[in-house]
Amino acid sequence: MSKLIIVESPTKAKTITGFLPKDYKVVSSFGHVRDLPKSKLGVDVENNFEPSYVIPTRAKKTVTTLKNLAKKAEMVYFATDEDREGEAISWHLQQILKLPADKQKRISFHEITKSAIEKALNDPRDLDTNLIDAQQARRILDRLVGYKLSPLLWKKVAKGLSAGRVQSVTLRLIVEREAEREEFKPEEYWTVEGEVAKDKNKFQVALHKEDNKPLGKFDIDKEKAAQAVKDVKGTQLVVDEIKAKQNSKSPFPPHTTSTLQQDANRRFGYSAKQTMMLAQQLYEGLKLGSQGHAGLITYMRTDSVTLSDTFKQQASEYIVNKLGEKYIAKGGRNFKQKSKLAQEAHEAIRPTDVNNDPESVKSYLNPKQHKIYTLIWQRAVASQMSNYLSETTTVEILAKDTKWTLKAVGSVIKFDGFHAIYQINSKEELLPTLAKGDQLDLKKLEGLQHFTVPPARYSEAGLVKALEALGIGRPSTYAPTIATIIERNYVEKEEKRLKPTEIGTIVTNLLVEHFSDIVDYNFTAKMEDDLDDIAHSEREWQPVIAEFYNPFAKNLIMKEKELDKKEITEKATDEVCEKCKSPMVEKLGRFGRFLACSNYPDCKNTKHINGDHEIEEPEESKEVCEKCGNPMVFKQGRFGKFLACSNYPKCKTTKNIQTSTGVKCPECGKGEIVEKRTKRGKPFYACDQYPKCEHAVWSKPTGELCPECKQLLLHAAKDKVKCESCKYTK
Repeated sequence: MSKLIIVESPTKAKTITGFLPKDYKVVSSFGHVRDLPKSKLGVDVENNFEPSYVIPTRAKKTVTTLKNLAKKAEMVYFATDEDREGEAISWHLQQILKLPADKQKRISFHEITKSAIEKALNDPRDLDTNLIDAQQARRILDRLVGYKLSPLLWKKVAKGLSAGRVQSVTLRLIVEREAEREEFKPEEYWTVEGEVAKDKNKFQVALHKEDNKPLGKFDIDKEKAAQAVKDVKGTQLVVDEIKAKQNSKSPFPPHTTSTLQQDANRRFGYSAKQTMMLAQQLYEGLKLGSQGHAGLITYMRTDSVTLSDTFKQQASEYIVNKLGEKYIAKGGRNFKQKSKLAQEAHEAIRPTDVNNDPESVKSYLNPKQHKIYTLIWQRAVASQMSNYLSETTTVEILAKDTKWTLKAVGSVIKFDGFHAIYQINSKEELLPTLAKGDQLDLKKLEGLQHFTVPPARYSEAGLVKALEALGIGRPSTYAPTIATIIERNYVEKEEKRLKPTEIGTIVTNLLVEHFSDIVDYNFTAKMEDDLDDIAHSEREWQPVIAEFYNPFAKNLIMKEKELDKKEITEKATDEVCEKCKSPMVEKLGRFGRFLACSNYPDCKNTKHINGDHEIEEPEESKEVCEKCGNPMVFKQGRFGKFLACSNYPKCKTTKNIQTSTGVKCPECGKGEIVEKRTKRGKPFYACDQYPKCEHAVWSKPTGELCPECKQLLLHAAKDKVKCESCKYTK
């Protein structure tokens, strides 16, 4: 080995290895090799915010290996991702390895292909200190907010809570949308709708005008609707006016991080976190048969909608070969860049090779990877296609000898254009051929009562769109931010929409009242602009931190004295503790409200309160506590229902609720494999005869035994099956 290339991911290392001669060795750092310590702040606020970095325990073995390899190499290339975080990882590696300047270089690339890697190696560069400073500033800002504000929440609200610079603003959006919904007062309105026909061709109509004046949304009440139905049913309907309008719709730009997350959420219900994980796999590379390992898409963290000239040429050739000349946009398309800074990435997300169309690579991808790849491929290729053409026809229909006019609207596709590759959900109402004076038959007509509805809760797609519009966060922050507020129990999903929990609402209201800057939309967006300025060498990072931190720290000291936990989290009740006869108070915990004895800690009696603030008595199970013989009751915890001894707190025995798999244990032959959870909530599968039988596996059994060793066959990635013991797969 004479040349060493260091990347973050082992998959990325494997893909790049396949492109290079044997004198190159490609290894992975397995992500970050240095970070701020978890056990303390790690930022010297008295010394110009100097950070203290440590090597995490999990990374120490990797760092030792990298040091040994770097000593033997004639040249070390840092090949981490091309964004700010990737630049920072390379810098941390540089600091740890302590290599001479002439023995190290930085290479970056937007796609993991042979040509891109070779080009990067032929044009290495030095590390970009501006990008490093911008990322370092972000990390320190987030640490100061998290490690300074979170302890205040623990003291004044509940243990285990957290605050974050972007996290708390994101939560505020969700909480304020819920407040809008609660304050919303529905208004009644009516429509008159029906169906008419010409010959045997039926189509939809609606009441449109009264005395030749268009009717607004709230212009029809119940009486007017009934009168219109009665009048129209008693007369003839005649086509009075026909207007045709030509419509031309241009294709969407290729995907950015934000639009990919939105598209995948709307179409497949994937979370932002899941979408980014799948995109990462496509970027880092998968085995494509005879092609070997190859990266299928370009870098997936980007705000840019730019496409390379090479890709546009390839896409045009593909479109012409598959569909014909009329389907390409002559001269290619360029899209206007909306973002001020495209996260230092030069292109939109696109396929690395347009000829790897979704059908040709389908057998090499699992179903979820294929769905994401299809979205990226279709949107990028369609962006270079001709417009979608349609004709919208509006027909006004007179109800003779009345004051009413009905309307029908229909569309006809004239040319499918980019829709031939990238479909958009649109319903085309088809109308028969009509002419002025045509008489129509009324098939049905009725007045329909409606009520205005409150604004919908955010879906993940809607939330990402709102964050982007406000300039909050950057592509790399959307997915982890949403995942964090769900994991922290600040938000829960209800019918795929984000609903704040009570604790999320209380934390947000407290921050809005007492730390308004932290959760101010404009303030947070300006901070992102400041970070961009650092990346462009227009500002130094320490003054940006100081400008934020100094007033924040003063306010923190003041609020520490001013806020009273009981005022925030406790309410008096009429309930009396049945164990010691003391009054019970309503308290707020990390997972919601509950009743607690005011005689705590002498009496630790508590009762669960549901969402309607009603006391829920524990439901008894058929099981008996193995330690004290009392009945076990169902309780609700962070990871769902579990069994607990009814004699708590004298007896603290708990048990997971076991979900049957219907699979017999192959080890003891008596028990059944059931689903269980670790203390952290991670599912695993084990024999229900524990502790007599300790057989356990991490993956769900299929119910079949391995034909080679007779052990359990387990569900594995990419819809495959693997043996728990030997190397058998299928």
